[in-house]
Amino acid sequence: MKHRYDSSDSAFRFLREAYFFRNLSDELLGEILSACEKEQFAGGTTVFREGEQGDCLFIVMDGSVEVWKHHGLPGANLLAEYGPGRFFGEMALVDSLPRSATAVTTGPAELLSLSRGIFQGLVERFPRLALAVMRSLSAIVRESNDSFVADLNRRNQELSRAYAQLERAQQEILHHERLSNLGKMSDMILHDIRNPVAVLKGYASMLEHVADDPDRVRDFAHRVSREAERLSHMAGELLDYTRGEVRLDMSVVAPSQVVSEALSCGEEYFRTSGVTVKTFIEEDAPIVVDFHRMVRALLNLLDNARKACRSGGAIEIRVLRREQRSVTFEVEDNGVGMAPDVLDRVFEPFFTRSAGGTGLGMVVVKNVVEAHGGILQIRSREQEGSCVTITLPGTY
Repeated sequence: MKHRYDSSDSAFRFLREAYFFRNLSDELLGEILSACEKEQFAGGTTVFREGEQGDCLFIVMDGSVEVWKHHGLPGANLLAEYGPGRFFGEMALVDSLPRSATAVTTGPAELLSLSRGIFQGLVERFPRLALAVMRSLSAIVRESNDSFVADLNRRNQELSRAYAQLERAQQEILHHERLSNLGKMSDMILHDIRNPVAVLKGYASMLEHVADDPDRVRDFAHRVSREAERLSHMAGELLDYTRGEVRLDMSVVAPSQVVSEALSCGEEYFRTSGVTVKTFIEEDAPIVVDFHRMVRALLNLLDNARKACRSGGAIEIRVLRREQRSVTFEVEDNGVGMAPDVLDRVFEPFFTRSAGGTGLGMVVVKNVVEAHGGILQIRSREQEGSCVTITLPGTY
């Protein structure tokens, strides 16, 4: 229902305070209000829905209206609540885009509506209205921009605080992880060192009882020296891991020398384990490698194979020639083998299935092989055994 308004009406006062219609004459405001329609809404009524075509402005005369984004859906957001004198849906007067939100009355409400068609007719009759709308839209854009910048600054500050907290949390996690790894490594190293130390103590004790037998003294002294060298290599292995690099001392050696030295270092363990070791050397042409590191790598593989075998088990070491004069070391056993999940973790630091190991053996083997430009491969099946292959490029 349309009727005439004068400057004493509350609707006139509301319109006067709206940014869309500021600085308009009373006459023009009266024309605008006369073009409005008054509507009554029950509580909980949807005035318009998000996505609907917008075609009018609403002025709240009595009651209140909530404006929602994604109304009725999970994660809906309440954008605003408008009481008497507030406007909403005003952009529908100047564009024909779909509504960007849903408006719902919170209780009984009285609203004035102004359609786009009538408003555009008023703009044609009163050019000053078009200028007022342009100024209002400019103010809206400026206000939105200021609000956006302020919100962006606030979010940046929140992100900066969150990032600082994340960095602190990350440092704390790394600190705890280092302590945890240090504890694991210390525990495993102490176990791993115990074996050669026990051997050293045993031979030292026996030396006291064979002092009058020069041959046995020399033999035991040699064994003590070899165990001491093994301890030294273990220390080097740990240093290589902590440094994250392998420094090679290259020399020309025969593959049989590497195999022989590795077997000699593990002789005592094989003797007491009941595991037999066979060797097959296809060709013994010299190779250029870091002798001590390759011995340590091969010894690690032999030690793993020995631990995987039951008493009476067998290990075979093969040295083979491949294409382009590359050399391949293979260590194969008929032990318990590895399940796929264990095989996936075999190069993980500190992962070990046996007591008394550092969990770094295969990590060191991998690092040594890659430092030589070689390739390390593993085949394994549960209850059938494993085969580890080291392929080194030809360098002679």
